[in-house]
Amino acid sequence: MGSPAIQSSLAGISAAKLLEHISTLASDKFEGRAPGTEGETLTLDYLVGVCKQLNLSPAGDHGTYLQSMDVTGLSMTGEASFRRAEGQTLKLNTLEDVVLRSKWRQERLSVDNEMVFVGYGIVAPEYDWDDYKDLDVRGKTVVMLIGDPSRPDPQDPSQLDKSFFKGRALTYYGRWTYKFEIASAKGAAAVLIVHDTAQAGYGWDVVVASWGGENFELAPDPDRVRVEGWISASGAERVANLGGHDFKALRASAQTRDFRPVSLGIKASLCVSNTMRQFKSSNVVAKLHGSDPALAHECLVYCAHWDHFGKREKDGQVEILSGALDNGSGVAVVLEIARALSLLAVRPRRSVVFLFTTLEEHGLLGAQHYVQYPHVALENTVAVINFDIMNPWGRTRNLISVARGHSDLDEVIERHAAAQGRTMGDDQEPDKGYFFRSDHLEFIRKGVPALFFLNPGDDFIDQPPGYALQRRIEYLTSCYHKAGDKVHPDWDLSGMVEDAQLLFLTGLEVANSDVRPSWKEGSEFYRPARGSVVG
Repeated sequence: MGSPAIQSSLAGISAAKLLEHISTLASDKFEGRAPGTEGETLTLDYLVGVCKQLNLSPAGDHGTYLQSMDVTGLSMTGEASFRRAEGQTLKLNTLEDVVLRSKWRQERLSVDNEMVFVGYGIVAPEYDWDDYKDLDVRGKTVVMLIGDPSRPDPQDPSQLDKSFFKGRALTYYGRWTYKFEIASAKGAAAVLIVHDTAQAGYGWDVVVASWGGENFELAPDPDRVRVEGWISASGAERVANLGGHDFKALRASAQTRDFRPVSLGIKASLCVSNTMRQFKSSNVVAKLHGSDPALAHECLVYCAHWDHFGKREKDGQVEILSGALDNGSGVAVVLEIARALSLLAVRPRRSVVFLFTTLEEHGLLGAQHYVQYPHVALENTVAVINFDIMNPWGRTRNLISVARGHSDLDEVIERHAAAQGRTMGDDQEPDKGYFFRSDHLEFIRKGVPALFFLNPGDDFIDQPPGYALQRRIEYLTSCYHKAGDKVHPDWDLSGMVEDAQLLFLTGLEVANSDVRPSWKEGSEFYRPARGSVVG
């Protein structure tokens, strides 16, 4: 576990300090930490105050800890109706059946055009897959399935074929972000993604919570589709039936490489009304300078998003979405790792950047801005370790890295886990695509290797089998993106402490190593080794 100095730093990471940070950030005073509100001001003040206490150097704009960005808030209402040429019409209920938004900065946008089912909406040459074929979708509304296609393993039909869109594991092609990107590139006017709880990894209520309130953007994108949104599975069935189609049959046809887009024989009338506001929001960026002149220009990034969803009205009452675990817990872990590193008598050889991002919950916008304007150039950023929803339920025998298999950071963390008497495990829900759902995504798209931790263990000490699954289900149904995500009296943060200590040691090794982390060839983000070796 290292020298006495390292042991002393490890011992300083405590459940009491983690709980203090989480309790403060999730308190009613912070009003749910929504960007552009008093909750943001209080959050930034708190994070800057801790960074100053730790004597970390400011690494934001103009010698401050804050990296600010201009944000447009878009509060939207949408309407969706569908009609056949013969005159039959169907109107879907906003929020109940459909959620719409537009990133175009106009008070009112509408489309009225042909509706085409494009399967999964994927173009993946490496799988010889093209859902669009030669169809020109310019000016049309395309509707598509969330997730990836799949097929049984020919050797074991009870399993999915791992050579085909990674089997059970979701690829980036299955994420909604990709689907909007490719539809925009194809010139579509509007996109509707059919929601599926199993494929998306969350229920319709999460779609409504995330998309039904205020949405945000940093800069207008003239190439983006005019209207984008989600449609419930039952809503999609009714729309298909209006056009004389069987939605289950459409879904089944989308599983084959021979699939061709299907005109639904329907015109989609989609309308979005926007109320806009302009404000500034900020990342918090702090730095521990490296001690080795040959490596100090390079850095490791520890990252966690500070934002959540603020306040909302429900059943005539105002409730606060406090975001205790999402992501007060990740912020707390980064702060305590920063404290431990700052107490070392000898600083790491590379610099360490501590990044607390805004607007993660609204499209990873804070991370997107940082990657565009990094404090340390991305070619000199050797790795990012990102935290989002940490474990409050006790110690585990294992650690699950959602990023496992993508880079040789795996071997670093496995060594330190073994020293704790723990094993490393694979993502138990690869179909949920968690690796694509937090701020590290913006880094890995630029070639920076990453580790990502989300509910980091599932083999709990002194707990019965199934305990981890039970807790995850409870959290997803009662707390995730809901008012129930608060500090709970039955929490046991001993596991969070152990995880923080492990990631402190992992980051310290990366920051001190002569060799930079590199991608594994099996990753879709594979890049040849970017690093230099110090002799």
